[in-house]
Amino acid sequence: MTVVGPFGLSVRDTALEADVQAGLAAVEEGLFEATKSDVPFITGAAQHLVRAGGKRFRPLLVMLGAQFGDPHAPGVVPSAVVVELTHLATLYHDDVMDEAAVRRGVASANANWDNSVAVLTGDFLFARASQVLADLGPEAVRIQAQAFERLVTGQILETAGPSAGQNAIDHYLDVLSGKTGSLIAVACRFGAMMAGADERTISVLTQYGERIGTAFQLADDVLDIASDSHESGKTPGTDLREGIATLPVLHLRALAEGGGSPEDRALLALLEGDLDDDARLADALAGLRSHPAMVQARRDTVRYADEARAMLEPLAEGPAKAALSDLCAAVVHRAG
Repeated sequence: MTVVGPFGLSVRDTALEADVQAGLAAVEEGLFEATKSDVPFITGAAQHLVRAGGKRFRPLLVMLGAQFGDPHAPGVVPSAVVVELTHLATLYHDDVMDEAAVRRGVASANANWDNSVAVLTGDFLFARASQVLADLGPEAVRIQAQAFERLVTGQILETAGPSAGQNAIDHYLDVLSGKTGSLIAVACRFGAMMAGADERTISVLTQYGERIGTAFQLADDVLDIASDSHESGKTPGTDLREGIATLPVLHLRALAEGGGSPEDRALLALLEGDLDDDARLADALAGLRSHPAMVQARRDTVRYADEARAMLEPLAEGPAKAALSDLCAAVVHRAG
């Protein structure tokens, strides 16, 4: 097996490996080309996170989805550039909202420059993604617009919080479906669609993408607590410090408020207090890392990954299907 791309998927077929590697290399070239500006400062800011690297998870899914048609069709690589540019743009905006200092192991754009530059650079990337998208046809534009609406809606729902009487965990999973699942589903859909796959295959891969996207984000939630900066590329506990209740925290809260132990309630009180102090944050991380809430969050990650794998059942057996199935295991592995 050969490791493909920054995400680290092992591919067991040499022809598939060659196609995916060539596709990802072309996407990388496309990202640098799309982020060039006549203004050197804009180029530097726009390419800041491109140069920092990343998992390129979405382009990888485009390449694998394209294997169910003609993987060398002209729209495949540009569609992968579109989804990755859109993702990068959201990272610039997320870092402003979260006041994050580190992204992908380097200083975030807002820390490197300021919030205004970060927001405007994100807008610039959205504009460049739209330019590339326009050449892919009105159907691609419609699909991307719908996904972007879902992405923004998910972000707004996260900010607004659950409605009265709504289960907090159900609300959070709805948020993830919009914020993360929507664009990853588009990556799978674009790959198959641009390659000329049939409608049934496109539908199957879109549903797969939605579920593996949620699993992917749940794994990130676990990593934010369980990993160090080297593993995750950002400061551990960023979500905790910003008061964002990710799935491990929500499981802890449900336990503490449903008759849990005094230790559960004490840890929840610590998490809901001021975590600007590094020592308090370290205590909160240590408490969560050893808590059953983390075990449950990992189980939820596995559940969504298993659902994604099950969605592949109607597809014909072959190297691409095997790689997509293996990707489910790779996502779960990230969560420990």
